Amino acid sequence: MIQYLFIGITALLLGSNPNPEATPIEERTKTYTIKYKKQEVNGVNIFYREAGNPNNPAVVLLHGFPTSSHQYQKVLAALADDYYLIAPDYPGFGGSDVPGTNEYSYTFDNIANSIDGLLEKLQLTSYVLMIQDYGAPVGFRIATKHPEHVKGFVVQNGNAYVEGMGEEAWAGLKQMRANRTPETEKPIADFVFSYEGLKWQYTHGTKNPEHINPDNWNLDYLKINRPGVNKINLDLLYDYRNNLKLYPQWQEYLRENQPPMLIVWGKNDAFFPEAGAQAYKKDVKNLEFYLLDTGHFALEEEAEFIIQKMRTFLQRIQLTTQIKTP
Repeated sequence: MIQYLFIGITALLLGSNPNPEATPIEERTKTYTIKYKKQEVNGVNIFYREAGNPNNPAVVLLHGFPTSSHQYQKVLAALADDYYLIAPDYPGFGGSDVPGTNEYSYTFDNIANSIDGLLEKLQLTSYVLMIQDYGAPVGFRIATKHPEHVKGFVVQNGNAYVEGMGEEAWAGLKQMRANRTPETEKPIADFVFSYEGLKWQYTHGTKNPEHINPDNWNLDYLKINRPGVNKINLDLLYDYRNNLKLYPQWQEYLRENQPPMLIVWGKNDAFFPEAGAQAYKKDVKNLEFYLLDTGHFALEEEAEFIIQKMRTFLQRIQLTTQIKTP
C-alpha cells in the first residue's frame, strides 16, 4: 500500500509523465544548447561560444577585462531562439590559447585582427556587435575596417569618448602609461589582479552585491594568475593609450555610417561613468538609451532588462537592414 501511495505522489509531482527523461529537454527548459568551439587563426586557437541557428541574424558578443565570453552566458541562452550568437575569447583570455609575448603582440590592434580573422573563417559578413569594456576598442576597430559588415551596436559600458574615462579609476593606469616602469606597474598589479580587486570590479556600484555571482571573480582570478598572464594584461593596459588616439576616428565612423545603437549602461561604473554613455548622443541619431542603476558589469544585475531591450532592438533593425549569415 505504501509503495503504491509513493508512486502516486511521485506521478502527481512530475505531472502526467512520471519519467522526466521521457520528456524532451526542449520542453522542460527554455534555454538553448551552447556549443564550445575553437578555431585556429594565424597559429592561435580562438575559443568561442556558439548558440542558435547559423541561418538566423548574427550577433557577435565581445567581452571585457578581466573576463571572457563567460560574461555572455545569459544572453546566449536567452536569444538563441531567434539569433545566431558568437562570443569569442581574446588570445590570452578564457579558453583561447595563451601564446607568450615573444610569440604574440598583445595590443588591441592585434587582438582585433585575431577576432576579425575568426569572423572571416566563420564567414560572418553581416552582424550586430555587442561591446563591453575591452569589447569597444576591439569592436570599433573591426567596424571601421568593415563598416559594411556591422549592422548595429549594443553598447554596455563600452567607451569611445574621453568624457567617459573615470579620472579616479584610471589615475594609476594613466601614470603607468606615461612612464612604464616596475614601480608604476606594481600598484596596478597588486590591486587589479588581486582577488579583492577583481571582486570589486563586479560589485562596485551595484544595487545589491549579493545579487552578483562570485563565480565571476573566482574564475577570473584563476585565469588571470596563470603563468605569464599578468604580463599580458599589463601590456594591454599599457596599450590602452592607443585606444584614446583612435576615439576621433571611431566618432567619425559613427557620424558617417549612423549604425543603429542600443545603449544599456551601468551608470555607477567607476571606469566608464555616465558621461561616456551620454557622449554617444552627439554622433548617433538612431539611438535607444537606457541608464541602469548598477556598475561596470550591468548584465550581472540587469540581465532580464537588457536582454528584453536587445530582443526589441534586434527585431526593429531587422525591418530596416539585413543582418544575417551568408
